[in-house]
Amino acid sequence: MKKLWFTAALLAAGLLLSACNKLTSYSISEQQINSYLEKHSQFEKQIGVPGFVDARITLSQLSSQIGRSEPNTITLSGHANVAISSILGPQQSELTLTLRAKPVYQREQGAIYLRDLTLVDYQVQPQKMETIMKALAPYLNQSLRTYFDQEPAYVLNPEKSNAEAIARKLAKGLEVKPGELVIPLTE
Repeated sequence: MKKLWFTAALLAAGLLLSACNKLTSYSISEQQINSYLEKHSQFEKQIGVPGFVDARITLSQLSSQIGRSEPNTITLSGHANVAISSILGPQQSELTLTLRAKPVYQREQGAIYLRDLTLVDYQVQPQKMETIMKALAPYLNQSLRTYFDQEPAYVLNPEKSNAEAIARKLAKGLEVKPGELVIPLTE
């Protein structure tokens, strides 16, 4: 009988601790970030080297991997359509991009921004556009960095759920865990 009571007490303590854990943090999944980026990310930019090459780049199909390839980072994958005007004439190309950034929570806006964003890798189609894209890559990197410094990757919406309202009000920072961002609500 003592074993039964002990087991029941242990089970109750475990359930209580797991319930308390939900009250001490709020988690944002990769799917939530991806959904937000799909709805709110509108990167379209004209970049280039005057007199040599200009490119209109439109970014789409962004998806995130949180804390998987490197600790405390988000890796974004995406697709970009590139319309190029150069001394060789107008051309089209497509890019598959890999970006890496550090997520930072800004309490005043209730938003998560991607800081220190870097263009880690890209593949270009058709392959003959590689030389032009190599020249444009630093400009693209700077444009993307500026964009994500100003545009959040996710905003806590108090109207969406009570949990997001509480997280926005009580947030104490941001932790990156594999597959999710965790906002601690206590110190």
